[in-house]
Amino acid sequence: MSGGVIKGLIVPGLPQPLLVPEQNEGWGRIRAAFEAAREELLAAKPDVLLIYSVMWPSVIGHQIQADPNPKWVHVDELFHDLGSIPYDFKMDAEFAHAFKDAATARSLHARTVSYYGFPIDTGSVVALKLLTPNNEVPACIVSSNVYSDRAETVVLGKAAADAAKATGKRVVAVVVTTLSNRLFTDFIDPKDDRIHSPKDDEWNQKMLEFLEAGRLEDVAQLSREIHRQIRVSKVVNFKPMWWLSAALGQHNNYTGKVYDYAALYGTGAAVVSLTPSTSGVGDKEYDEEDVEVYAGNRNVLGGPEGGEVHAGPAPVKRVQAEAVEVGPIAPAAAASAAWSAVMSTDAAPKPVGAYPHARRVGDLLYLSGIGPRQPGTDAIPGGPIRGADGSPLDYDIRAQTRAVIENIRIILEAAGSSLEKVVDITVFLVDMDRDFKGYNEVYAETFEPIQATRTTVAVRALPTPIAVEFKVVALP
Repeated sequence: MSGGVIKGLIVPGLPQPLLVPEQNEGWGRIRAAFEAAREELLAAKPDVLLIYSVMWPSVIGHQIQADPNPKWVHVDELFHDLGSIPYDFKMDAEFAHAFKDAATARSLHARTVSYYGFPIDTGSVVALKLLTPNNEVPACIVSSNVYSDRAETVVLGKAAADAAKATGKRVVAVVVTTLSNRLFTDFIDPKDDRIHSPKDDEWNQKMLEFLEAGRLEDVAQLSREIHRQIRVSKVVNFKPMWWLSAALGQHNNYTGKVYDYAALYGTGAAVVSLTPSTSGVGDKEYDEEDVEVYAGNRNVLGGPEGGEVHAGPAPVKRVQAEAVEVGPIAPAAAASAAWSAVMSTDAAPKPVGAYPHARRVGDLLYLSGIGPRQPGTDAIPGGPIRGADGSPLDYDIRAQTRAVIENIRIILEAAGSSLEKVVDITVFLVDMDRDFKGYNEVYAETFEPIQATRTTVAVRALPTPIAVEFKVVALP
């Protein structure tokens, strides 16, 4: 059989499931999930276990472990009280050099490292000790560059696939990461462990829903929306999804299995497997350029620093700007003056949660998700998708889409902007198969001349009985 990346695994890297699984019920479940994933891994009969670990940071380029037999006694820098972890690993030096060559051929800066005592990170140690405790499969470990953007990470994933083909080896790609990655900054009683915040848990569950459905590329594409909503100024928990999608194949045709999910010192830890399949939900609409050769930082997630500054789970400070409530606005100048932070307007449908209609940050306006509900009455043009008893109703997706665009226009103009200044749109459809064509036709009437970037994803439901919701970014 010709070589290639045959399977992907997502696993956490904190040491509790390895060293003290008995101290917390969730930690014990994650340990059991590792063991179940190990059986699946060995049944696939891979030649190499390729690990991409966000807990091994590099600053200049990408480092690849090429020591054939690294030995050491590891102690985690945060949880040294849990004890030491001796290791004696078997590495595939041939594959490491092939990976380096493939990365260099795609204009990435990469090098191999091979000397006694070079430290292996906690995440890679945990993954190898639990997935291949007897060195049943040789490994290769690659670092996560702390400054790499989406383009660079995607190209690195493609280089991994190149190396698998060049060597003719069957490769299982393993990403070591948590989903949400906000670690508690103080030591906790193990029995009190929980996901750091409800919003983190909400997005963790959404990612797991997509992964179990085999929608790997959709998770990678959703990264910007998750980034905005959880308000974390780094992208460390999205890089593994970008890399894994590029290494396995940028599509949604996978068989996904979520072995388990639990809190791990405030983070969201999950063990997930993804196997390429001939069937699945298929390709969706992606708004990212398919990068083949790295040509510099593209700043996909935005912000002055272009992404993350941390290599692994770490505390994040939240800063809440002062809200400015704005009523119906006439002069655009007055609206602009009020837009020092956040705004809401009575001219648009009232938000269904504790959030504003929009917020200005620097030179961009970020609109909260908006649907077709009418201001004041909450009536839904085209009709609701379900009745009060939950029974499905017929509805007009075109009418709903027109109403959404009108609501967006109202909010933008209240903020001193306009539809012509929209630069990026994320669209959520409850029924992609039924509604994409009609929504797309109405969308084109307004936005085809504007040429904003767009991502359209399918979701199970929206908070009100509507079929479509837009999330918009615009210039002020």
